[in-house]
Amino acid sequence: MNKEWYLIVDGVPRKGAWNMAVDDHLFHSLGDNPSTSLRFYQWERPTVSLGYSQSAQRAVNLEFCRKNGIDIVRRMTGGKLVLHHQEVTYSICSSDAAVFSEKLMDSYRMISEALICGLERMGIRCSLAGETPSFYARGRLPCFSHPARDEIEVEGKKIVGSAQKRTKNRFIQHGSIPLIKEEKLLRAVSLMDQEESILNMTSLSELRGEGISFDLIVDRLIAGFSEYFQVEFCPKAFSDEEMDSIRKIQKERYSNPEWNFGKGVSIFYE
Repeated sequence: MNKEWYLIVDGVPRKGAWNMAVDDHLFHSLGDNPSTSLRFYQWERPTVSLGYSQSAQRAVNLEFCRKNGIDIVRRMTGGKLVLHHQEVTYSICSSDAAVFSEKLMDSYRMISEALICGLERMGIRCSLAGETPSFYARGRLPCFSHPARDEIEVEGKKIVGSAQKRTKNRFIQHGSIPLIKEEKLLRAVSLMDQEESILNMTSLSELRGEGISFDLIVDRLIAGFSEYFQVEFCPKAFSDEEMDSIRKIQKERYSNPEWNFGKGVSIFYE
């Protein structure tokens, strides 16, 4: 009999602070018993997310974002700057070491392979990337400038950017799958050096030659995860108590300038 995972599909675009608070809640709600949840969501407006250890002042064009109403939020996961807007975002939280092992790269690769199963159902032929380029690993290029090891690429162009946080056998991984390639806006929000001009990224619409709906993408990705991990899905709705927990996390962290920009930084939004 197949394992059963929880499934959360949020068809309504939400603010970045809310999206990150939900993922945070799901991760910290993992108990000792093996459990896995898969979530898909969207973004209400253009939002920059920073890796946990990144400096906002060194990675983001704060003035451009302020003038153009672009939100900024710090993720609980590592990695580099991501511009979220017209995309499908996934997150997976699990405490099932029997499936994922306790090694970050093992689970990262497996999730990428499951995503590939879903993308192939959309007619997209893709593969795992090789070693991470050293200049990308060390520099301040945004996430979608180059594929990193075991991320998903199509002819050298990144189609999915992901990041993971792990505590022993518990982890959260979330990632961005662009519907369209917003290269101009990505350049504007990031502090890329002028000589770092190449963005090896692509999008679902570019690869398919036509647009594709959120619902259809999610349907194909769910099927890919189900096939790869041999699991069935049980829809999950948040209780009133869980919604209160998410709102508290949102207020204390992801809507808090000290979390997003660091202590002593002036409030970014009035």
